[in-house]
Amino acid sequence: MNEFTQRKYYRPYVSPFDPCPPIRVKWYETPPQLYLGFQPYGLPQYKPQQALYCGTLWPALFSPYDGRDMGREEA
Repeated sequence: MNEFTQRKYYRPYVSPFDPCPPIRVKWYETPPQLYLGFQPYGLPQYKPQQALYCGTLWPALFSPYDGRDMGREEA
């Protein structure tokens, strides 16, 4: 399930007349269920305590929230 990335990047148009400092690279997160389609039988499952911590029973549907770098440009 690692053949995709959940974080997508794009470069918006930057006007030379924009009074604000431009954000040259923007990004957004896509949820993992977009890449799964129908849920197949026999998916691996977390143990109950780990499932409560992750918010899902299936590792394939886990998407960690990483809001620490929201608003910052990627290098």
